[in-house]
Amino acid sequence: MTGTSSGNGLVRLNDLEAGRSKDNDDLDNHFDPDADPSDPFDISQTKNAPPETLKRWRQAALVLNASRRFRYTLDLKKEGEKEQRKRMIRAHAQVIRAALLFKLAGENEFVSDAPVASPVDGGDYAIGLEQLASMTRDHKLPVLEQYGGVKGLSGMLRTNLEKGINEDEADLSNRRNAFGSNTYPRKKGRSFWMFLWEAWQDLTLIILIIAAAVSLGLGIKTEGLKEGWYDGGSIFFAVFIVILVTATSDYRQSLQFQNLNEEKRNIQLEVIRGGRTVRVSIYDLVVGDVVPLNIGDQVPADGVLITGHSLAIDESSMTGESKIVHKNKKEPFLMSGCKVADGFGTMLVTGVGINTEWGLLMASISEDNGEETPLQVRLNGVATFIGVVGLSVAVFVLAVLLARYFTGNTEDPDGTTQFIKGRTSFDDAFNDVVKIFTIAVTIVVVAVPEGLPLAVTLTVLVYYHLYLRGIDLQVRRLSACETMGSATTICSDKTGTLTLNEMTVVEAIVGKKKINPPVDSSLLHPSVVSLLSEGVAQNSTGNVFVPKDGGNVEISGSPTEKAILSWAIKLGMEFDAIRSESTILHVFPFNSEKKRGGVAVLQSDSEVHIHWKGAAEMVLAACSGYLDSNGCLQSMNEDKEFFEAAIDEMAASSLRCVSLAYRSYEQEKVPSDEESCNDWVLPEDNLVLLAIVGIKDPCRQGVKDAVKICMDAGVKVRMVTGDNIRTAKAIALECGILSSAQDVTEPTIIEGRVFRDLSEKEREQMAQKITVMGRSSPNDKLLLVQALRKGGDVVAVTGDGTNDAPALHEADIGLSMGILGTEVAKESSDIIILDDDFASVVKVVRWGRSVYANIQKFIQFQLTVNVAALVINVVAAVSSGDVPLNSVQLLWVNLIMDTLGALALATEPPTDNLMHRTPVGRREPLITNIMWRNLLIQALYQVTVLLVLNFSGLTILGLKDDGDKAHAHEVKNSLIFNAFVMCQIFNEFNARKPEEINCFKGVTKNYLFMGIVGFTLILQIIIIEFLGKFTSTVRLDWQLWLVSVGIGIISWPLAIVGKLIPVPKTPASAFFVKPFRQCRRARDDA
Repeated sequence: MTGTSSGNGLVRLNDLEAGRSKDNDDLDNHFDPDADPSDPFDISQTKNAPPETLKRWRQAALVLNASRRFRYTLDLKKEGEKEQRKRMIRAHAQVIRAALLFKLAGENEFVSDAPVASPVDGGDYAIGLEQLASMTRDHKLPVLEQYGGVKGLSGMLRTNLEKGINEDEADLSNRRNAFGSNTYPRKKGRSFWMFLWEAWQDLTLIILIIAAAVSLGLGIKTEGLKEGWYDGGSIFFAVFIVILVTATSDYRQSLQFQNLNEEKRNIQLEVIRGGRTVRVSIYDLVVGDVVPLNIGDQVPADGVLITGHSLAIDESSMTGESKIVHKNKKEPFLMSGCKVADGFGTMLVTGVGINTEWGLLMASISEDNGEETPLQVRLNGVATFIGVVGLSVAVFVLAVLLARYFTGNTEDPDGTTQFIKGRTSFDDAFNDVVKIFTIAVTIVVVAVPEGLPLAVTLTVLVYYHLYLRGIDLQVRRLSACETMGSATTICSDKTGTLTLNEMTVVEAIVGKKKINPPVDSSLLHPSVVSLLSEGVAQNSTGNVFVPKDGGNVEISGSPTEKAILSWAIKLGMEFDAIRSESTILHVFPFNSEKKRGGVAVLQSDSEVHIHWKGAAEMVLAACSGYLDSNGCLQSMNEDKEFFEAAIDEMAASSLRCVSLAYRSYEQEKVPSDEESCNDWVLPEDNLVLLAIVGIKDPCRQGVKDAVKICMDAGVKVRMVTGDNIRTAKAIALECGILSSAQDVTEPTIIEGRVFRDLSEKEREQMAQKITVMGRSSPNDKLLLVQALRKGGDVVAVTGDGTNDAPALHEADIGLSMGILGTEVAKESSDIIILDDDFASVVKVVRWGRSVYANIQKFIQFQLTVNVAALVINVVAAVSSGDVPLNSVQLLWVNLIMDTLGALALATEPPTDNLMHRTPVGRREPLITNIMWRNLLIQALYQVTVLLVLNFSGLTILGLKDDGDKAHAHEVKNSLIFNAFVMCQIFNEFNARKPEEINCFKGVTKNYLFMGIVGFTLILQIIIIEFLGKFTSTVRLDWQLWLVSVGIGIISWPLAIVGKLIPVPKTPASAFFVKPFRQCRRARDDA
């Protein structure tokens, strides 16, 4: 397991820091029996993959431009350096801070969204920046006490500890000037010139540049400057265009990555200003702010604890030590960047931005965009295979052309032998050899698809910015985008995901009486109202703000807290008055394991009350009596069945049931010192039931349709909730997760405790049958995820709480909630659903499938060009000693198929057809039988037609008797080049719909695709008609243009006929791979 849950509900997330456990590696091997351990590119999941696995595939990849190929994969060396730097900063934070500030003063190497203010000591405040920073940094408790504790410090910072600072812009500005802003300087992103520098470092392009330089020199020497610069200059120009387009594409992707990273960093949090709770960006936090802290939050700045109840902080991200630190008056200092592991409290901000160790850490390490995805790794394997074939073909072509040349078998178009031993000058021979070598290198450029692995990144980024702006998503891991398309099951929360998260108390039972309406206090005895008000006000992490001008009351907190607070206010509760009249002695924060939370309160008359609130049936089980509506204590023995039936009735109506109970306690038994009080376990026996409330949270509109879409797409939706099993059943029926009430039997619907008590093997068998799990703990969700993955499922999990982090981390795709989700949950997730809506989860599935489909379209298109270009040049070279497609022409084709092709096909919008297919399996071949069929038909057609033109073109075109043989040869080759490009342009339409007859469906709505096709066509016309000197082509008359278009357009009806040919279900790769694996296993067994 990646996380454990202690008895008090504390999740030990520090285990996640250590990385992936051996158990998880075994888990991956278990569910993937088809995995080939000897294949470095056979990685089913890169999430949490060990570094050794990631190193293997990098070392196995054939790469001619590593800086570009691996640009969006994890830089393993840099990751190691980053960890070392973190450790160094922790050890020498202050020295580094001083050096960094000194460097910042002298250089302009850093940038920030907001200017990093130059702090000035003193000013309007009784304490300066350095005094504050020194106290917080070194945890100087005596200094804090010297200032009069947190209360004295708040006076020096002109902050009201209860109401916070004012929302006055002038006051906020003064604080930023005096103490700095909560931003930190970040290293500038790489400039466009850096991308240009990287793009030209491709080994093949360097060789072409050298060849172009040699050709240029020889051409000028032999033919003079006016005519001699064309050959070399045209190659130079073509290489420059390739470099420019590549660099521009990569630079734009880099900017998009920066935007994604910025979205991740901009955390929204709650602060108390002017007495009300408001949400602000973490960047807007200032010294003196009062910030509420709840379980799962990130500490947004350095600060001092004001009040805290069982507050435990995970400081491992800053100290490197895997332990939880409990905060109290003796240990009040809080460090920015740490996580709240348990409890709740409020803090006074004393340090922000670069004046915190977290800010210093963030300023010193640049965020790495790298992260490989399983598809990226597999594409590197494909690129390596194609590259080896292409390199072999290029070497073969080079050898054949050189052999034919030096044996006198290569002729000019007019029949003149190019090389005659003893008669051909060295300069002419050398120039011819350079041209032959250039052709071979260009074949490598076309054959080695360096851009293929980058197609994943390009597809995801373009897709994100074109189609997902309307969907409330934040992508944290790009790999989740493609993995989501393979999801076979979604384990969804109920509250806020399937439901609206708009909770209202609609039923209330006090005593044995149903209060109707539930807010009618006249039906209750004043003593009951008083106890209920006290319990709701004190046993709550929410807050109530009553405007002085008599406006609407503002309630903050979780949806459940807000519903109960709103109900109590309508009963007559005065929140502030109750909190001021009594003192909280100890708090047991709400615990998702025990499903309840409690508080001990000392009243003004020295009486102690202990209030509990939580899951109705669990609190009821601890009650020995109840107060009736007249305020009289009654025994529970005879009436417990009545309350249990009432809870069942509420749950059957889809209501969330919450019980409120209390008990009196002797003051003498309350621990007197703070340390003992912190360890005090609140008694939870002999409770007196005050009320049972039913909270309505209606299903989201459209959720039933969304669930049906998933079911039709072969994705099973499972509900995993902490609610009552009957409430879960009712909501599942309402949402369409369960089809009918008659089918609802165990194990289709099961309680978490039943599932966790099973053996591991039984859980694996049971998991496949479970549709609804009620009263589940976060650990139950983790066990379910592990069991499903062992069964071969690709699991997506939604979660919002801190304790959901292990399940989010373990799942193939972790989906955290943007509204309800804690920072710990968000950091453990891969995608954040900002609107908490299940319909958005379905859109992510659709998006993931579309990303995968678009990449397959691009692969089909690129491989068609690869196969056709290679075969045409090889056959022509072997048979005639010449190639119809020269270097400049092949570079242009390379540009069409690589960058422009990826961009055009990566932007195809998702179609409804995608959600009518079954999910793509982990072992599904990247190149399917359908793709092989389409690819081979088009490549065979192109090769056949163009080779016929190459060998019989002069006769077919009536140029055999042309007096100018060289011109006739140029016309033929120009037609071959033009027809070849036209084939690619028309085939780009075929690639849009590999399985559908109508490849034009929706094409006019994809403006980028149409724009790229139009741009390619216009450039081709310009090349043929006006740039003949550069591309060694001549102008074609309108008849030959019609021939070129005709050859290209035939690919459309050919594709339709091809799609009618059935293909076997067994992947073609299996016929080739299986014998090798059998041989290998036989050898291993021997």
